[in-house]
Amino acid sequence: MIDEIQVENLALIREATLVPARGLTVLTGETGAGKTALLSALKLLMGARADKDAVRDGEESLAVSGRFYGIASADGTEADAALAAGDFDDLRELVATRRVTADGRSRVSIDGRMASVGELARAVAPTIDLCGQHEHQQLMKTSQHVRMLDAWAGEAVAQAHAAYEEAFATANAAAAELARVREAGEASSAKLDEARFVLQRIDAVDPREGEYDELLEELARVEHAETLAVSANTAHEALAGEQGAIDALGSAISALDGAARFDARLGEFADALREAGYVLEDMARETRDYREGVEFDPEVLAQQQERMASLQGLLRMYGPRMEDVLARRAEAADLVSLVDDAAERERAAQQGLDRAEEALAQAAAALSEARAEAAPRFAEAVCAQMDRLEMGGAQLVCDLAPLERGQWTKVGPQAVEFLFRPGAGMQARPLARIASGGEVSRVMLAVKVVLGEADEVDTLVFDEVDAGVGGSTAVALADVLADLARTHQVIVVTHLAQVAVRGQAHYVVQKAAGDEGAMPETDLRQLDSAERPAEIARMLSGDATETSLAHARELLERAAD
Repeated sequence: MIDEIQVENLALIREATLVPARGLTVLTGETGAGKTALLSALKLLMGARADKDAVRDGEESLAVSGRFYGIASADGTEADAALAAGDFDDLRELVATRRVTADGRSRVSIDGRMASVGELARAVAPTIDLCGQHEHQQLMKTSQHVRMLDAWAGEAVAQAHAAYEEAFATANAAAAELARVREAGEASSAKLDEARFVLQRIDAVDPREGEYDELLEELARVEHAETLAVSANTAHEALAGEQGAIDALGSAISALDGAARFDARLGEFADALREAGYVLEDMARETRDYREGVEFDPEVLAQQQERMASLQGLLRMYGPRMEDVLARRAEAADLVSLVDDAAERERAAQQGLDRAEEALAQAAAALSEARAEAAPRFAEAVCAQMDRLEMGGAQLVCDLAPLERGQWTKVGPQAVEFLFRPGAGMQARPLARIASGGEVSRVMLAVKVVLGEADEVDTLVFDEVDAGVGGSTAVALADVLADLARTHQVIVVTHLAQVAVRGQAHYVVQKAAGDEGAMPETDLRQLDSAERPAEIARMLSGDATETSLAHARELLERAAD
């Protein structure tokens, strides 16, 4: 949701700040006052292409900043939970700024760090829907229709879709395996000869896992057997030989024991040395056993050196690690096996694909059935809202068209598209081809009301929703917008007093002439409760007469009830 937007030097706006309500915010003002510039500012924050002509004349750059909440969580769960609980204060904020210079260069920052326009679009655009500007409407993107239907249908379609996605992934993997088996079976004779040579070369040495490291350690001991034996013997003699450390330690212990009757501390020293003596005796035995265990066999050494040379030869060819050698052998063996057992391997892969396709067909049928059951109910609910808006019998049709197997995607085995039927007996066609901007906005309004909390978009901005609307339809439109504002943040640019009085925040856009010779400026100002009757009266009659003021106050009081 939008917490605040600040605009500087955009078109006729020198400075403007918009702090929309969490429910319904209305923007009113005379035609040409500059309301469109505010929508352009929002588009820039959604990642739209920057236009240098939007920079206010005489200024070096424009800047649009926005603070948003509830959109920073990676999976949205924390934000959704907080919004559902009404805990807005604990939601993490995202602050974004877009600057456009007079020469057309664009700069973006998100939470104080430099970012790209693409990052800005990914962070902000999915949470806002501009209704009335066809290039931004979700309703104009056919790919979004299936997501809207699924979101409204809830768990029934969600379970079927999850099963379909799993089956679709399995079928794709099975198809890839069959293609791999066939490709290997058609391998060129040169590749096959190379694989056979690799397999023969490595199998001739037959290395085992861990052998190379073990042989390195063993060779180090065998090649230096004499040095090891001499070192162990020297240590043993120093410990247990004549006049060795153990004998000297025994003499020290005897001397201390003899004098311990005069001072007990010397007895403690003797005990400590006696403990050390046990360690020396253990080490004397260990070094003696090690010395006696050292063997030097020239024939064994030659065999080990020859084995090491063979292993190192493999490392040079297929290394640098023995793991790489073994992996190369497995790859070669697999290719040879695929060719030698091509028919059997292809038959098994084909059977696997057939089973996966059968499971996918069943999952696709279940998903299609779930959507087919939900689609008319969804369309009926939207049409009921369209009737509230008195759209002259126009209807939304949720069309489901099965796709050929080659056109299936992870979204499903069918194309889902919302069509617009202007009146009874008329042909339903794509919205963009036969509906006006005002009609599309009202259809979007009806769809969003039906989606309610299932909608993934937080903020809706309506620009043309009241085009050609008046009388009782204006009241109905205001009621529907108020209903929508219970589940979304709604910002409406309106010329209808019936809509304006329902706003929880009311901003008026005015164009000031400025000093003589100076550029006019667009001023955005939030109205307090005392100022609203005059603006509502202007919208009703073009002027704030006593009659129109009384009518305006009546509308405001009725809206507040």
